[in-house]
Amino acid sequence: MSRPDKQKFLITSALPYANGPIHFGHIAGAYLSADIYVRFRKLQGHDVVYICGTDEHGVAVTISAEKNGITPREQVDKYYKIIKNTFKQFNIEFDNFSRTSLPVHSKISQDFFKDLFDKGLIKEAVTEQYYCQHDKMFLPDRYLLGTCPECGFENARGDECPKCGTWIDALDLKKPRCSLCEKTPEIKQTKHWFLQLQEIEQDLKDWLGKKNDWKNNVTSFVNALLKDGLKPRPVTRDLGWGIPVPIEEAKGKVLYVWFDAPIGYISSTVEWAEKLGEPEKWKDYWQNPECKLIHFIGKDNIPFHTIMFPAILMKSSGNYVLPENVPANEFFNYEGKKFSTSGGWYIDLDDFFKKYNNDAIRFSIIANAPENKDTEFTWKGFQISNNSELADSLGNFINRTLIFAVKYFDSEVPIPDNLSDRDKEILSIRSKILEEITGCFEQYKFRKAADLFIELSREGNRYFDEKAPWKTRKDNIQDCANTIYICIQLTFTLAAIARVIIPESSEKIFRMIGQNEDSSKISWDEGGSFLVKEGSKITSPEVLFRKIDDKEIEEELAKLNDTDQNMENNAEPAKAEITYDDFAKIDFRTGKVLEAEKVEKSDKLIKMLVDFGSEKRQIVGGIGKDYTPELLIGKNVVAVFNLKPRKLMGLESQGMLLAAESENGLSLLCPDKDIIPGSPVS
Repeated sequence: MSRPDKQKFLITSALPYANGPIHFGHIAGAYLSADIYVRFRKLQGHDVVYICGTDEHGVAVTISAEKNGITPREQVDKYYKIIKNTFKQFNIEFDNFSRTSLPVHSKISQDFFKDLFDKGLIKEAVTEQYYCQHDKMFLPDRYLLGTCPECGFENARGDECPKCGTWIDALDLKKPRCSLCEKTPEIKQTKHWFLQLQEIEQDLKDWLGKKNDWKNNVTSFVNALLKDGLKPRPVTRDLGWGIPVPIEEAKGKVLYVWFDAPIGYISSTVEWAEKLGEPEKWKDYWQNPECKLIHFIGKDNIPFHTIMFPAILMKSSGNYVLPENVPANEFFNYEGKKFSTSGGWYIDLDDFFKKYNNDAIRFSIIANAPENKDTEFTWKGFQISNNSELADSLGNFINRTLIFAVKYFDSEVPIPDNLSDRDKEILSIRSKILEEITGCFEQYKFRKAADLFIELSREGNRYFDEKAPWKTRKDNIQDCANTIYICIQLTFTLAAIARVIIPESSEKIFRMIGQNEDSSKISWDEGGSFLVKEGSKITSPEVLFRKIDDKEIEEELAKLNDTDQNMENNAEPAKAEITYDDFAKIDFRTGKVLEAEKVEKSDKLIKMLVDFGSEKRQIVGGIGKDYTPELLIGKNVVAVFNLKPRKLMGLESQGMLLAAESENGLSLLCPDKDIIPGSPVS
């Protein structure tokens, strides 16, 4: 197998929103496939840069921040760390993981806007938009909900239907409602700036017409978008959080998140180059026509990566490369439903990684990747994948091979001689499967590559059984030596392939066959070579994958069933159990509200002075939707007294009031009798 000429690859994964944790669905959609592809291309010797970062602007962030009673900055700071740690848990490695709230990103995004504005491709227009009288704001994107005019989904957003993927003009939504207060908004006129996509449409069609090797699910989606012609698309929003529009007449408005988020790939690459001490190096990729730009995304991001962002790139002044491919995946669901962290339909990743093997979930996801249609994670499927494919096939083959070498060949690779036709055949099969896997990775067929990887281990087990070394060691020691030698070479190849799919297990396998010091230097093509020399030392094998028993799966399904019942009853799912000692650490006390006032520039936060007997404290709470300051003054309340102070919109809150939340809003927990402020609550 000849190695292809060295090429430059710029790989990106969709920037995750910093408005909540990511889950298996996200990993399957845009990140694991990309990580595997990057590892593969790097092992081939190509020049590869893998770029990502958190998307920290937009309505999703502001809504989440408001619900959590914190500022957007506090929101994105929190989830940047959480998301970055999740990728670490999955062994997904970026060359740079940036943030769109950095100054470098703001400047580059504003430069793109000004460039297109000066060329007349971004124009001002007065438009009608829904306005909520209750919340005193225009309702962009996720602030507006309604029924999709195409598929009838009742929770479509003001810009897109998450169910059918249709772009939506907010005014076409049926039964529109404000996502904050659920009230029906009215239509008002406002001014925004629009990218003139209709003027770029033919150039887009000419470019897209050459993409004959794109996945069918992507081309079908794109053709549907182009069917009725493109229209001007807004690039500004009425929000207080985001990148300011860099023209005087748009003062007070920010760039629409779909415009600035993809530019985050460029700003992240700029940041990467600066960290290297070569600030101009990013141009070697973004402005190099020989560089292959590949976007790994979920299907909900297809419009932005096949229409919007390419339109911006092709009309900018920087001579930027356009995507070589956009191998978008479909949705990855969870036991028959969409993953939903807000609804409780998700897997606690910290709990998961305490119990199960990191590589086991990587393999399970990629072997069931939603490459052309929606797929799902099931606990039974995960158990079968782990037990049957990883433990019984891959792990068993490596274990029995190395145990035999340790026990009967003095922990050394035996010396082969006069190989039989069957010996040569299995080596030929090894080369054929490695070549097929190479082709699969090059064509983004990761599921099939995972199947072939396990098939190679199955071939090894069949070969081991047929050659029966436990018999030949007694009557034909050379044939036995040949068998074990061949099996160790197969083990080497499996370890080489595993570097991209299950990297932690790969390191363990290389270590067991004495190749750990040189494994990083072994190229992809050398994975099919005889690099484990006769006489090399073999160490006692360790179990790579423990079996997951039925009881564990039953427990996981029982927890899921409880969640399902809670969701049906509109109840919040139970949180993880705590001990009495954990509970005893919380100091609950009664207090009386002495003063209360609205916090400026916030429609939810109220600042209160609360008397706790021994002292008076300032508490800031997000209860302004349900209580006026006048209603709060004189009210007896219950608070967490020993909570570490935190700042909300610059105001320190020295405790937290307890309240119940339901579809009717918040209800403060108040003693039913007059009680001395500062009384303990137990």
